[in-house]
Amino acid sequence: MFRSLKYRNFKLFFYGQSVSLIGTWMQKTAVSWLVYRLTGSALLLGIVSFVSLIPSLILAPYAGSIVDRHNRYRILVITQVVSMLQAGALAFLILFKFYNIPAIIGLSLVQGVINAFDVTCRQSIMVEMVDNKADLPNAIALNSTMTNFARIAGPAVAGIILSTFGEDVCFFGNFLSYIPVLACLFMMKLNTAVIGKPQKGIWQELQDGFKYVSGDRDLSSLILMLTVSSLFVIPFNTLMPIFAKDIFNGDAKTFSWFESAAGIGSVISAVYLANLKTDKNLVRIIIVAGLIFGASVLMVAYAGKLPFALIFMSFTGLGMMAQTSAINTYIQTHAIPAMRARAISYYVMAYQGMIPVGSLMVGWLANELGPRQAVFIEGAIGLLATGVFVLYKRRQGIEGNIGGKAMLAK
Repeated sequence: MFRSLKYRNFKLFFYGQSVSLIGTWMQKTAVSWLVYRLTGSALLLGIVSFVSLIPSLILAPYAGSIVDRHNRYRILVITQVVSMLQAGALAFLILFKFYNIPAIIGLSLVQGVINAFDVTCRQSIMVEMVDNKADLPNAIALNSTMTNFARIAGPAVAGIILSTFGEDVCFFGNFLSYIPVLACLFMMKLNTAVIGKPQKGIWQELQDGFKYVSGDRDLSSLILMLTVSSLFVIPFNTLMPIFAKDIFNGDAKTFSWFESAAGIGSVISAVYLANLKTDKNLVRIIIVAGLIFGASVLMVAYAGKLPFALIFMSFTGLGMMAQTSAINTYIQTHAIPAMRARAISYYVMAYQGMIPVGSLMVGWLANELGPRQAVFIEGAIGLLATGVFVLYKRRQGIEGNIGGKAMLAK
């Protein structure tokens, strides 16, 4: 499971990001709780999530072209430094009790712009950290394990800090968490390829990337499925502060339990993916994960007691993590090297870029129908989307068999 850690660069990346991502989840949990505590508005919760992720929808393809054209290591260092400055600004804002919702939304937007470049760069640079490309799927799975362990630890720590010290300590914790990741980055010795002068303009490269992804039926169908999931299913998590505070009469610690429960499920599926010996069954894993994800969201919607809701939340994390990580692994292992960053950028756009639109939609839906009904609808759409994907793959298989027989007949 841990074979990718034998590579020094990936090991440094893994340890540094582990600390930083815990801080990121602490801040995410604190922002959601703070906004709902101050406003009591489900719609504003959706808006905060929207502005923190919408830049990925607009900028991700552009970021993919930029990353393909320039030194990925330098881009990664720049995005981490700027992220640290953004975290510091938010920490000082809350320290001086300047509870200004537009300012919090503005800083969340800044972080979203940074992430559009940072996530694409982090995903595409992993191939340069692993000497043996056969270990790349394992590195991707370990990276996902790290991310989802932070999803457990970050909200859990945030819940304790929020109830004991307040939001400002969470924000300063995230600010300080960038120190180890920058230290690890500076200790790396990456043999990054020398980037020649681009022969094409950025607009032409954007077009080339779109033509490549849309022309590959396997890649495009997976990205389309992820788009539907990110738009209509994953945003159910936006309403968890309402479930914690209003439906189950809890506090910040209760809310952190919801995030941590989903994180536990995510780690379980990430460990499973990290132990895979081959990537041949990724499509099957994506289908099963989609079914688990949709069904568990349905169960969360009408869970009558908190322990049952938390159990079902762990299954939502398991399904969502397996689905998104398996799609990510498939893209990275099947995209041609010249198009890898651009292919990943469409993954980022479909994943992070659609969630904010979905967050606004589910926030509005919760205001109109209620939070339980809104989450139930999201789970039903998840099951329907997985069913449509299964039918498409079966039809594709039938067409492939017919085409193969026709070739043999000729």
